[in-house]
Amino acid sequence: MSERLDTLNKARARMLEDRDMHAKVLAAPFDRDKAERARNKFIEIQILIDALDRAIGGERPVAGTVESGA
Repeated sequence: MSERLDTLNKARARMLEDRDMHAKVLAAPFDRDKAERARNKFIEIQILIDALDRAIGGERPVAGTVESGA
């Protein structure tokens, strides 16, 4: 695995942990201020996770292609 792909996977794992923390706040008994902040952060982090997924997908070699040594 390339160093770049490893870094992207670690970042994704970290963002999943952060997202889970905000999901727990959303699942807890309702507190309007906390829920609103948690909801906004959850959405922000999910967008980041989606971007990381696309970046990870872009790092995987495509079958049939040859990397140039230049």
